[in-house]
Amino acid sequence: MATELKIDIVSDVSCPWCIIGYKALQTALANISPEITASIEWQPFELNPQMPPEGQEINEHLTQKYQISQQQADQNREAIKQRGLSVGYEFGNRGGGRIYNTFDAHRLLHWAKSLSKQTELKLALFDLYFKESGDPSDHAQLIQTAKSVGLDSDEAKKVLDSDQFEDDVRKLQHHYQSAGVQSVPAVIVNNKHLISGGQPVEVFQQALTQIANEA
Repeated sequence: MATELKIDIVSDVSCPWCIIGYKALQTALANISPEITASIEWQPFELNPQMPPEGQEINEHLTQKYQISQQQADQNREAIKQRGLSVGYEFGNRGGGRIYNTFDAHRLLHWAKSLSKQTELKLALFDLYFKESGDPSDHAQLIQTAKSVGLDSDEAKKVLDSDQFEDDVRKLQHHYQSAGVQSVPAVIVNNKHLISGGQPVEVFQQALTQIANEA
């Protein structure tokens, strides 16, 4: 009989390590299936909650926020690109572009969860930002992305034009921050086991197998 794990992934759509971690997790789950399966929910985390609507140039943002040089930022970007390729995800040209506020994207993801489309929308939002250099704070782009995964564009617009799910998202963010999540991705298994960061496939596979055996 298969063991099903409950997995919550705390992440932001503008976090490159979050898509790297998910792709590695996905491969790990494929490797241990069908003996171990998982239900996945995405939980909100804003890397830059104070980011203004116009966003900030990405190189300026990275060097300021992390107190690193432009050379270090370039080296980090190349390392991320190579890690992405190792798990089958090709980042677009992120040498330029901007960092944006992602709160409305999290509201839309909360709505998509009730329609069993959350993972599809999350992956499409990763692609919007990392492959298409899109703006995940722009309502028109969010609506088009929702439509691309089979969600109703009119309903998506209603959500974005209102304050719907604002309280839900803020409560969830507070919950995970209060629980000690300060960086993402944070993969929480069965509400108690934390796997932090964009780990390699083998780390996820070993951890999930051990947790399932204990369960």
